[in-house]
Formats: sequence, structure tokens, C-alpha cells
Amino acid sequence: MPTLTRDIATFTSALALDTLPPQVVEKARTCVLNAFGMGLNGLDTPYVKVAREAVLATEGEVANGATLFGDGRRTTTAGACLANSALFHGRAQEDTCGAAHFGTILVPMLTAMIEVQRLPLDRLIPALVAGYESGGLLEQAFAGKTTPGGFRSTATYGSIAAAAAASRLMGLDAATTAAALANAVSFSGGVLQSFADGTDEWRYQPGIAGRNGLTAAALARAGSVSAPQAIEGKAGFVKAFAGVDVPADLAASLGRDWATLRVTFKPFPVCAFNQTPVTGALKLREALKGETLRAVRVRMNPYETGYAGMDAVGPFNSISGTLMSIPFCIATTLIHGVPDMKRMTTYDDDSVASLVHRTTLIGDPAVPQLCAVIEADTANGTRVHEQRMTSADYAYDRATVSRMLRRIGDEQAVPPEAFTRIEDFADRLPQGAIANAISSFAVRA
Repeated sequence: MPTLTRDIATFTSALALDTLPPQVVEKARTCVLNAFGMGLNGLDTPYVKVAREAVLATEGEVANGATLFGDGRRTTTAGACLANSALFHGRAQEDTCGAAHFGTILVPMLTAMIEVQRLPLDRLIPALVAGYESGGLLEQAFAGKTTPGGFRSTATYGSIAAAAAASRLMGLDAATTAAALANAVSFSGGVLQSFADGTDEWRYQPGIAGRNGLTAAALARAGSVSAPQAIEGKAGFVKAFAGVDVPADLAASLGRDWATLRVTFKPFPVCAFNQTPVTGALKLREALKGETLRAVRVRMNPYETGYAGMDAVGPFNSISGTLMSIPFCIATTLIHGVPDMKRMTTYDDDSVASLVHRTTLIGDPAVPQLCAVIEADTANGTRVHEQRMTSADYAYDRATVSRMLRRIGDEQAVPPEAFTRIEDFADRLPQGAIANAISSFAVRA
């Protein structure tokens, strides 16, 4: 009997470099570049240190294990998933597929597996695509239900994506991959409350998802007996998380509507939903030419305004709070310009705090997702700026990502040679060696 896990597994286990569309291969290279580059730019964020300390306390150092980026010591593959994912997630400028950040899960996990198991590098892109396609299929279909229910897409769909990617890297057949996906379903979850409270649990969710997906695939390879209807069953993934039925033709889009091609990138260190409001606020700021702001109204799609933490008005004491808050992102951008890490971690700016409390957030179904309408009241009247964007506006090519990474690197004092190494690594894929990418962090250190 066909099942969704089997349908997905049949597709992902057959992915190969010579049959993937060239544009999908190129997008995968871009995702690899962005992941490593944002890791380089995030080495001074505190989350990797917390994750690294926890990993070394529980997993210990392991000779010939997986490298802890920016540290140089080695640990278990699972430990590297947690610590290195926290690094790649540190600036919140990871890639985005819908509302999920699969790159922070998949690239660290696959890198650690290749390094430790000495697996062929030409499996990296098919494995990465397997993760984006399996996770992206489910995220696109059900995030509209799971997100309002309080589940974070990265954690909810990430273990499944990781299981598909790990299985493809291991070379598992379709039946074993289906078992891995079923295992991952049972390990899935992750709520949004840390965004509402401005705390850091979300920083570590990608690494946990990676560990869970890796374990799911290892269990399947060892012979675990796993639920065939793990996704569509009466007590399965979709019923439990989304409360709906699975469309009968869901798997039909695999290989036609490529989730990998929907992946987008973030120019600013704020939530994906805040990229467009910040872009609009920068243009409005230029038009205002220093006029005094009396009040601001921001209209956005209710899916975005209803996301945990988006309506927060402070007081703030962490970037986990500021990067989610639409009022804060708008206020600091209108007053100071581009919201770099310094601005996003300044919590005692009275002018920003004052404007935050004079900023009204309005959920408006007439505003499409990834768009924003900003209305600014000044002494000279009301100025309105409508910023309409789609995911295509953020689907940067590799050259654009390189320029973005180097711009941020200038702010973070990252040696240009570090970017040169990861650019060369991404450019040469599937040739080269994983050690070439890992060595870029030694340059940064």
C-alpha cells in the first residue's frame, strides 16, 4: 500500500547529481555558501558557546570526530550538529524555506557526517536537496495550520528533512529511508513560546532537529520497525500537528515544484517576516528626510503579525526579542537606518523605545505575505509607503549572497580569505574536500 513516507523516500533516495536540474544544483551551492558564510559572521554570537559547552559536557571530545567550528576541538557527529547549528543560526540570517530554516539543520549535519565517516563529497548536494524537498513539501502544505497552533516550522519539519538528507547521504534505499522518515515523525516538535518571551531555546532547535534526523536514519539502517502511515495516519504527523487530512496528491509535486528553488536569504539580522518591513522603513526614512515622527502604523498579513513575538513592544533585553518585534525593527530602522547587530542589541535607546510605543501593528488580510504598508504621521501630514515583495526578491543568486556575506564580514572583521575559501568550496562542488570548507573557520579564529 503506498504511503506518504514511501512516496517521499522513493523520490529522495533516487536523487542524483546527473539528474537534478542545473538550477537546483546551483541553488544548493548557494545554500551551502550562505550557511558557512553566516557561520563565519556569527562566531562572536553567544549561542555557539553555550551549545559547545553543553556538547563537550555531555559528549566530550572525540579523536577523529566532527570539528566544532571556530573552536577546533572535535566531538561526536550528533554533538557537532547541535553546536554548529547554533553557530549557523546565531545571526538569524540563515536561509528560509517558507517559515523553516532548513540550512541551519542540514549543512552542519551533513558536514559532520562527511567529515567523520569520510563519505564522498559528491553526495552532499543530492542529500541537501533531499532535505529541502521533503521538509519543504510538508512545510508548504501544512505550516498555515501548524504555525498558528504554536509550532515552529524549523523544529516541526526539520527532523523529517534531516532524516531524508542523512538517509540520502548514507545511501539508504527507499524502504529504509521511509522508515527513517517515520522515525523522524515521532521525534518532531518544537513550540514558538521562546519568541514571545524573548528567550533563546529557538537557537538550539535546529541542532536538536539535526540530531533527531541523524538518529532516525541510523535507527532505520539498523533495522527499526517504523509506522508506514506515520505522516497521514489517524494519529500521525499531520493529524497531530495540523489537525487536517493529507491531500491525496501531495507527493505528486515532488520533482516538479522544487522546494529548493523556493529558498530565500536574509539581508538583515531580523526575522524573515521583518525583512520587508525593514526594507520599506529604509525607503520611507529616506523620503521623510528627518521629519519628526508622531506615530506609525504598520499593516501586514495576519499570518505574519500573529507569529509569536512579532507584536512585542518591550522592554527588551535580548536580540531574541528585538529581531522578532515588528515595532522595534521599524522604529530602529526609521531612526537610525540599517538595523545591524549593534542596533539590534541596543536595548536602552529612549528614542527607539518611544517610537515603538507609538507604532501600531495591524493585521490586514488585504496585504499579501512578505509585504508591508507603513503609514507615518508627521507634522507635515501622513506619508504612506507600500513595500510589495515576493519570495523571488529574496531568492538571491550565489554572487549576490557572496557580496552580502562579505559586506557583513566587513562589519564583523572577518578576514576576506575565509570567504574566499568557502566561495571556492561552493564553486567546486561536487569536487573538492569538506576540509576546505571547515578550514575557513581556522582563518576566522
